[in-house]
Amino acid sequence: MTIAPPNLSKERLRAAALARRAALSDMRREAASRALAGQGDRVAITPGMVVAGYWPMRGEIDPRPLMRALAARGARLALPEVVARDAPLVFRAWRDGDALVAGPHGTRHPPATAREIVPDIVLVPLAAFDRRGYRIDRFEHSLQSATRAERDGADEETVVCALLHDIGDTVAPDNHSQLA
Repeated sequence: MTIAPPNLSKERLRAAALARRAALSDMRREAASRALAGQGDRVAITPGMVVAGYWPMRGEIDPRPLMRALAARGARLALPEVVARDAPLVFRAWRDGDALVAGPHGTRHPPATAREIVPDIVLVPLAAFDRRGYRIDRFEHSLQSATRAERDGADEETVVCALLHDIGDTVAPDNHSQLA
């Protein structure tokens, strides 16, 4: 059994979303960052909790105002470092104003001398999401589940169930995990 994606183009959806984001004025981007920071009181923070953000690039919303607001409430901050292709990110302690070094693909991160820490909360940028709030690449999650089931030697029915398990989000959004 071979799993083939349907005739959906994640690449086209992503490209269109990125083009819309690139067309935003600096004023709109700054307003969006301020609005995001204004939601900081909705994030449950306890003193010492680690919040990892990212250094914005290519028109991404700037999470730094939100991170500063969370730090004012006692959060410790971190930024990710891309250490190698297909390797887990390393999160390093960061304070607003600390020096950063250039990373791959235009990223910026704390130097290797900054302490590695494990985040409790990770803020991530995204290009677009669907009507239910899922990232546009959610389809990959279903393919990944089915591919893993197939690799593990599951029978065809189990592989199909793995592929379609997220239909539970539509049928039973409040108990998707029990339905899946």
